[in-house]
Amino acid sequence: MRKFVLAMSVASIAALGSTACATKGFVRDRVGEVNDKVETVSRSLEETQERTRKNEARIGEAEQKIQQVDQRAAAANAAATEARTAADTAATKAEAVEKAVKRIVYEVTLSEDQGNFKFGQATLPEEAKARLDEVASQLKANPNGAYIEVEGYTDSIGSKEYNHQLGLQRAESVKRYLYTQHQIPLHRISVISYGSENPIAPNNTRAGRAKNRRVVIKVLV
Repeated sequence: MRKFVLAMSVASIAALGSTACATKGFVRDRVGEVNDKVETVSRSLEETQERTRKNEARIGEAEQKIQQVDQRAAAANAAATEARTAADTAATKAEAVEKAVKRIVYEVTLSEDQGNFKFGQATLPEEAKARLDEVASQLKANPNGAYIEVEGYTDSIGSKEYNHQLGLQRAESVKRYLYTQHQIPLHRISVISYGSENPIAPNNTRAGRAKNRRVVIKVLV
């Protein structure tokens, strides 16, 4: 009986030892798996950090290029503004010189109060044509390179855009008549519309508006 008990005790101790060894092995295996996962995650994190650094570097380079482009665009805009200012200044000086060189020989005004342009119309009446015939005769009698400026005006009734267009149509009618009927070269005739600007009479009366509906022809040399 004692032998049996002793044998059982030895067997139990052996079983416990075997179980303990198995548990340690399992733990070692699990620890190894965890270490592998940790190492994998660490490598992935390092790779992600490296990609982030590279992306940040590329973003920084892109921002520098954008800043350089902005600086170039600003410099180009400044140069264009300077060029426009210089061109405007030159044009103003040229206009001033041209005005100083040319002088008005005489001028003729065609207005409704003299039986010419009617309200809202740009058609040349016969009275206007007769006066233009006189102007053309004087130009042909003194062909010394005279230059003609034709200015179109209106009264204040209507919008600014409408009056500007109407004034231009009246001036163009005069230019067309001088060219087609008297062969005055087109390069010697310039037209401009002032619309309702620069009235010569009050626009609050019928007679005043009739005077303001006019075309002024200036002969310069």
